[in-house]
Order: sequence, then structure tokens, then C-alpha cells
Amino acid sequence: MSSLGTSAPARMTGIGRVLVVVYAIMALAATGRSAVQILEDWQNAPLAYALSAAAAVVYILATVALVKSDAPGWYTIAWIAISFELVGVIVVGTLSLTHPDLFSHDATVWSGYGYGYFWVPLVLPFVGMWWLVTHRHGAPVYEPLAAADEGSSW
Repeated sequence: MSSLGTSAPARMTGIGRVLVVVYAIMALAATGRSAVQILEDWQNAPLAYALSAAAAVVYILATVALVKSDAPGWYTIAWIAISFELVGVIVVGTLSLTHPDLFSHDATVWSGYGYGYFWVPLVLPFVGMWWLVTHRHGAPVYEPLAAADEGSSW
């Protein structure tokens, strides 16, 4: 219970937990991909590899922020990270299709709107934003009524 007498939404249950797990998987995948790309072949595609590293940082930050989003500061950081992710996947996805020469050597996590990851990078920020809106501070919380005692008052 908070000091105002209302309980906070259960953030790490159900879809919240699934969302954090998906973000963590994307963080691991993007970190691994960018590390290999940077260590093995940086000189051939520095833009693409830097964007993969940026995606990794965004996914790590979003994962941590979603886990800690019950604190107002982390809630704000989650919004910033997920918004940056959405802009990144749209901009990089569009550029990878309209200017493929920028990504000719190798793709990024967000190339083709995340086609290499089954478009999860395109869908994930929308789900994340929906979850943040429905679990914002001060949002109404459904609390089932206590079961009435059975029996007659007559």
C-alpha cells in the first residue's frame, strides 16, 4: 500500500514479466551481435556496427528501466529508452531499405525494421509503450471485491 491508501499496479506479473524477458533477450542478442561485429570487422561497416551497439545499449537500459519502473525516475527512463528504440527502428529500418548502400556489408538489429529478429524490434516498443501507459503512476488499479459472507441477514 502506498501512503495514499491505493496499491500500485503489479508491474512484474503477467505481460510485464514477459515484456522484461523479451527485452532481456533482445539486449543479449544485440550485445552479442554488436560485440562480434565490432571486434571482427569494424572497419568494413562502422555505421552499421555502431548502430547495433546503440541498439544493445537501448535494450539493456529499457530492460533495467522496466524492472525498476515503479520508481518515477526509472519510469521516465523507460519511456525515453523505448521511444528512442521506436525512432531507431523506424529510421534505421527505412534507411536500410531506401539507402541499402549504408548497410551493404552487414545489417543492424534494426535493419529492415528488425526482419532478422522476426520484426520483434518493430513490435516491441509499441507493446512497451502500451504497458507503460497502462501501468503509469496514478492509473486506476482493479482490485476485486472481497467475497461477501454467505448467509442471510434476516
